[in-house]
Amino acid sequence: MNYKVLIIEDNDDIRENIIEILELAGYTAYGADNGKKGVELAVKYLPDIILCDIMMPELDGYGVLYLMSKQPATANIPFIFLTAKAERADLRKGMEMGADDYLTKPFDDMELLSAIETRLKKKDAQQNFYSKSLDQLSTLVSKNNGLAELEKIILERKSRQFKKDQVIYYEGDKGNGLYLLISGKVKTVKLAEDGRELMTGLYSTDDYLGINAVLANEPYSDTATALEDCKLCLIPTDQVERLINLYPDVTGQFIKLLSNNIRDKEEQLLQLAYHSVRKRMAEAILRLHRQNKNENSFKITREDMAAITGVATETVSRTLSDFKEEGLIDKKGSLITILSLPRLAKMKN
Repeated sequence: MNYKVLIIEDNDDIRENIIEILELAGYTAYGADNGKKGVELAVKYLPDIILCDIMMPELDGYGVLYLMSKQPATANIPFIFLTAKAERADLRKGMEMGADDYLTKPFDDMELLSAIETRLKKKDAQQNFYSKSLDQLSTLVSKNNGLAELEKIILERKSRQFKKDQVIYYEGDKGNGLYLLISGKVKTVKLAEDGRELMTGLYSTDDYLGINAVLANEPYSDTATALEDCKLCLIPTDQVERLINLYPDVTGQFIKLLSNNIRDKEEQLLQLAYHSVRKRMAEAILRLHRQNKNENSFKITREDMAAITGVATETVSRTLSDFKEEGLIDKKGSLITILSLPRLAKMKN
């Protein structure tokens, strides 16, 4: 396949050198000497990948990436930043905006070609691979036009990697779509007036985040953070609305998912209001057990356990120590192993 590469770089020598290397490697290469021209060429040629300098006249690399993300035709094109500034803040800003990778100048031929080939392979794999985590969504639509529309959305959608502790969205952010968790784990929390966190949800593979915001057309009601390295796909709000409007089964299934979320929240509120600390802790452990596909061992920090149960971290430590002494669990650092599931389930106080 003859891939098209767009190079946006204001340094003539660097730009022409990259173009020469890519053409020798069999790519079709286009060059732009500033961000504004780069955006125009991206829309015109729809390249398979874009290499873009950060510091440029007229429109810098961040501006280019922002404009690319706002246009459906270019939003999913892999984007690699070229930068001579290796400061962590600059690189982090670009990655958080949606860049796929970066190359720090000066780089050699093999670094350049390897970065491009890696991103193109991932793009091709994503287009050819239908993860089993998408099966739940595929059942939402009919087997005729609905499935075809779903497959089109899957092919056009771009998944994104999030590192552990990286924020996916903040409470109050505009709800721009529904997140499908492909791999990893995510937590959602609300911040109380006194600064304490209350965990409102735990999510793992196949789960959806942001249903309330999408259906109600409101900002996200909590903050979502990666508990571990994870991969998510964003289904834009307009595509979700189109599926809901066209296919009644989609509407019914999303309402079901929303109802389950509401029921979980009601149960959590009931536990916080009336259950003892020990019972809340036991129910939190059972919830984590289910969340981890019934595995008896799982990792969770003392702070996250406190956010789930609504108690102080010192209380978490003391109660877990009691559970360990009673033979209910074993605990090593953040790793909890359930030793007696029935006794935890029957705990009254």
